[in-house]
Amino acid sequence: MSSIPSDQASNQQWGGRFSEGTDAFVQAFTASVSFDKRMYAEDIAGSIAHATMLNTQKILNDDDFAAIKAGLMQIKAQIEAGQFEWSIELEDVHMNIEARLTANIGIAGKRLHTGRSRNDQVATDIRLWLRATLDLIDGQLKRLQEGIIELAQREYTTIMPGFTHLQVAQPVTFGHHLMAWFEMLKRDRARFSDCRARLNFCPLGAAALAGTSYPIDRFLTASLLDFSGPTANSLDSVSDRDFAIEFAASASILSMHLSRFSEELVLWATPAFDFIDLPDRFCTGSSIMPQKKNPDVPELVRGKTGRVFGHLMALLTLMKSQPLAYNKDNQEDKEPIFDIADTILGCLRAFADMIPAISSKKENMYTRAKLGFATATDLADYLVRKGLAFRDAHEVVGKAVKLGVDTKRDLADMDLAELQSFSQLITEDVFEYLTLEGSVAARDHFGGTAPKQVQAALKIAREYLS
Repeated sequence: MSSIPSDQASNQQWGGRFSEGTDAFVQAFTASVSFDKRMYAEDIAGSIAHATMLNTQKILNDDDFAAIKAGLMQIKAQIEAGQFEWSIELEDVHMNIEARLTANIGIAGKRLHTGRSRNDQVATDIRLWLRATLDLIDGQLKRLQEGIIELAQREYTTIMPGFTHLQVAQPVTFGHHLMAWFEMLKRDRARFSDCRARLNFCPLGAAALAGTSYPIDRFLTASLLDFSGPTANSLDSVSDRDFAIEFAASASILSMHLSRFSEELVLWATPAFDFIDLPDRFCTGSSIMPQKKNPDVPELVRGKTGRVFGHLMALLTLMKSQPLAYNKDNQEDKEPIFDIADTILGCLRAFADMIPAISSKKENMYTRAKLGFATATDLADYLVRKGLAFRDAHEVVGKAVKLGVDTKRDLADMDLAELQSFSQLITEDVFEYLTLEGSVAARDHFGGTAPKQVQAALKIAREYLS
């Protein structure tokens, strides 16, 4: 392995202390510019805010400030035009931009770093980047919720089997089932919102770990970057990555929800269920079996859940043994965060596009809801209203179900005399409660599956999104 000649060691912006250059492999191994360059806009915004504060505090003169601000905006334009050459020798996004600034405007560029460190700089950049990403995620979550509402409105009277243990339990409406997804996503949005609120404090001014001797105004810097305020402790400011872990945890819960949605979509699209039809544009075929229509989008979303979970564990492990304050370990926080964000945004986009395009197979749903004695609980409730204790009613209905199993008939298909053989409390009106329509209509309370309540839930959901 070769090394940079020792006379080039001081070319690095931190190189004055060193008598020889960094080993070429070590240089590549420790560099982060290949992935942290995506924070260029945040780095430049943070630098302009820092320079503005320095100028306001008379630490940086007007001419230097003007040159720095103009130089940084020029670099941003060059990056966005693809005209900026990133250098691995300069390690990261921060030093690449600062080196180019100094090359362009001279000694004024070297004054930009007054009163700050790469430690508080990177902590600020990642918060700014993640804050913007959380806003993008919230937008996609809202779009997915709107798609769920659109589909639920079409299906609020559609009867389908509700399941426990993946066994037919009670009839529900498809719209009610979809609104359960909506509620999960509502909690996800709240978690991300909480995460955003907690990360929205500015580390700039903490410098390396102890603050700075310059008369800086950290509240001004925080305000310029739309933070709620400065972070309260300089040691914690540069070493805290709780916000990254909280983001990963919130993303993991969202991924778990999307995986559950995916599992249901995959099941419902199989011939065994045949409840829904997924649009062809969200499916693929087989290279050997011409009849296949594979639900690749939900399958892949389900598979990506493990990727997000893995990043959460990586971040927890990254931080678990770190002493205060900053350590090089923290360079490993960015790739998991970036990949989580890319993964989540991709999954949400796919689902937001796909969900409102789903069509239901109402007859199949209805037929399957009649299997498995889905109205057995309704018969038990009926007997309770007639005065029978619930446990006794449970036993009576169990016997009726056994007859249905033996004769391959649903409770609604039995005649009155057969039902009365189990309890004389049963009268002709029982059949109103044994139909699927009667069963779902009877759940007419807040949070219930009755079509009227689904409509009420949709109204509340629309108000929430407005």
